[in-house]
Amino acid sequence: MSESNKPPNTAKDSNMKNKTGNENSKLNDGKKDNTETAQKSKKQLKEERRALQEKQRKLKAEKQAAEQNKKDNQQKKQEEPTEVKSDKRAQQKEAKRLEKQRVPQRKSFQRKVGLFSHLNQFERENTLTETISFASHTIHPAVIRLGVQYAQGVICGSNARCIALLSVLKKLINDYSTPLHKELNRDFDAMLKPQISFLKQSRPMGVSMGNAIRYFKYNLNNIKSSEPDDKAKETLRKCIDDFIKEKIILADEAISDTAADKIKNGDVILTYGASSLILKVLCKAHERKIQFRVIVVDGRPRMEGKEMLRKLLKEGIECSYSLINATAYAMKEVTKVFLGAHGLLANGYVMCRIGSGQVALAAKVYNVPVLVCCETYKFCDRVQTDSFVFNELDDPSDLVENGLLVKPLENWKTMENLYLLNILYDVTPPDLVSLVITEIGMLPCTSVPVVLRVHNTALTTGFE
Repeated sequence: MSESNKPPNTAKDSNMKNKTGNENSKLNDGKKDNTETAQKSKKQLKEERRALQEKQRKLKAEKQAAEQNKKDNQQKKQEEPTEVKSDKRAQQKEAKRLEKQRVPQRKSFQRKVGLFSHLNQFERENTLTETISFASHTIHPAVIRLGVQYAQGVICGSNARCIALLSVLKKLINDYSTPLHKELNRDFDAMLKPQISFLKQSRPMGVSMGNAIRYFKYNLNNIKSSEPDDKAKETLRKCIDDFIKEKIILADEAISDTAADKIKNGDVILTYGASSLILKVLCKAHERKIQFRVIVVDGRPRMEGKEMLRKLLKEGIECSYSLINATAYAMKEVTKVFLGAHGLLANGYVMCRIGSGQVALAAKVYNVPVLVCCETYKFCDRVQTDSFVFNELDDPSDLVENGLLVKPLENWKTMENLYLLNILYDVTPPDLVSLVITEIGMLPCTSVPVVLRVHNTALTTGFE
């Protein structure tokens, strides 16, 4: 039987079909498995990307937080009192003004206490005269000499500084000659500005000096342009002499007469530091044969009371000497306290040498009257209730010297966190002052605005 005529093998064909079907099903299952695997890998990649983004976001947030904390810490450091700096804009404006006037600017190289960083600090190591050449600067030699004397403390005391300033103004007038096609009052005023700026850089102007310059400029502006130079100069010199005579010399005599009447036999007078006016008061009382005793209270670093003690002993006045830390002990036997004044402010506060407020407070506790002797030309329209806004900073290195062999502060500049403060003045509230003795009588501290108003009215006709 031929092969073509053989009957088909149905069993074998069915087996082949089953095998092919099984292989196809396996292939389909493999495709499904590959698809599921691919789908899972996409999900995993998406999750991984999401996790990576979250991690990056977290790191970025931590970095920003760290930078913000760093900025906050820097800002806090800048706000700390030891790191406070002066207003840069004000400093730049002042520097430009001084540069325009060709006046050297005082710079501070030592550390300053933050609360007083806006004030100029005098340092003996830093002198203004190093960069001055007489050929290139318009500052008069007499002004340079006066500025050095102010800075070194050769001339100290409100009255002495004011008289020295007015004497230098007279020298400026004598050496001045009006240029062609210019008026004396305008040109002299322009010439005067750098002189005053140099003195301010040497040492800040006191209340008395500011009032004296203001009065001088008032008389300078009143000079007529048609007036000859010789006559105008004589007028200016006369106004200076009148100011010294009437506002300082005669005023001191009137105050010493009035204050001496307050001293009685058996009194124990306490005075602080050195005041030329208080010295005149005590000498006047001694000339009247009044029996009294004086306790001179002194304080570092200037120890001005030693000079006061020496002059009182020379006059034959019985004296005792004490430091300010023993004021409360000495106050037990005191009957009156006499204080000088640097200035009397419009709100009644008395500006005195640093430590005067502590003496007045101790006197208040023991019910001892406090008498302040002050000329009216020291009255000021400025209002001040603390010693921070306006003051003078002396050389902090002066606090190192204590008169002993061992000086604990000798190497203070090498101690990073140590700051020395040497301020010159404090303000005493009016409730600690019994009365103020002036050349126009005994007044309360609150009478300053009235006196200033009368003085301003009298300027149109001269001194009252």
